Amino acid sequence: MGLSLRLVPPPIRLNDLPSPRWDHVFRLSDDTGLLEHARNAMARREHGYCVDDVSRGLLVASREPRPGPDLVRLAERYLAFLTHAQGADGGFRNRLSYDRRWLDEPSLGDWWGRAMWGLGTAAARGPSAWIRREAANAFRQGVACRSAWPRAMAFAGLGAAEVLRADPHDRAAADLLGDAATAIGTPGPDPEWIWPEPELTYANPALPEVIISAGDLLGDEGLLTDGLRMLTWLCRMQENDGHLSTVPVGGWRPGVPRHRYDQQPIEAAATADACATAAAVTGDDGWDAPLFQAIAWFFGDNDTGTVMSDSETGGCYDGLKANGPNVNQGAESTLALVSTLQHARTLASRSATRPSGGLA
Repeated sequence: MGLSLRLVPPPIRLNDLPSPRWDHVFRLSDDTGLLEHARNAMARREHGYCVDDVSRGLLVASREPRPGPDLVRLAERYLAFLTHAQGADGGFRNRLSYDRRWLDEPSLGDWWGRAMWGLGTAAARGPSAWIRREAANAFRQGVACRSAWPRAMAFAGLGAAEVLRADPHDRAAADLLGDAATAIGTPGPDPEWIWPEPELTYANPALPEVIISAGDLLGDEGLLTDGLRMLTWLCRMQENDGHLSTVPVGGWRPGVPRHRYDQQPIEAAATADACATAAAVTGDDGWDAPLFQAIAWFFGDNDTGTVMSDSETGGCYDGLKANGPNVNQGAESTLALVSTLQHARTLASRSATRPSGGLA
């Protein structure tokens, strides 16, 4: 389906990839938060802000090992936005208009999970001591909540995993991580469709990633095996002619031909996250290959041979369609690119230390 449109990109070498760039993230940010949408590279103020994207911004900024002063201030701004969005019961509002009016009430949808993921990452890895403390306070305010939505629980569980890696004795984080794994479920017996849901929808790699993390951090070998099995199956499902072909908008279900478009950059980034976690937990460098596929997806090794990053702006195109990219460069897509390039940097450093040179 559409494979005749595929161009063959030049060979992609890990060491030739750019470093993570923050230009477009700064372009979409202001003194309130991170604007959600863009037309081409221009921020669309009329669409305002959302907790989903600000949480992603805080997460990715907290992962940066040596942030400059401007990026630290950006992390501070994103943290302030999230604490303002949080209700007394630990839930979060999601949408703020450009004139600073909240358009919803605190609840426990995906945005709660993503906020908890961002806060947990900032609590563990934030760029300053006070950011880590304030993020930990907000995380504690939400850690007793439980969402009815498995993906919201998965996102929150990934935040809990970050907290547990920093403090293995945090009982509340351990409980949340365990409950997230339970909410997701375990692989089924059918080898053709082991997924614990009747279809693949969005953010699929986050599900095995949180189960892998729970198995590792809670000392449950069965969970770890289940998570690795799920991720292996998902990577196989998403491989097409030797490259990554992510589950697109509309999803995939058994017995139905798989369509290929519209693919979202956030799905490639989620695949990179999960494979990086699997590699870190197991020490198995076999996970470097699907991780590299996720990186290469952004630079043309995809179903249409389309480079998804804009070298002029530092942004990322919003979707891969059959005839090329959606050229708008919103916050979600750009943060997906930055996050994946962070993994590329780590993978290049790790590969350089191997006698064979690895993927470099």
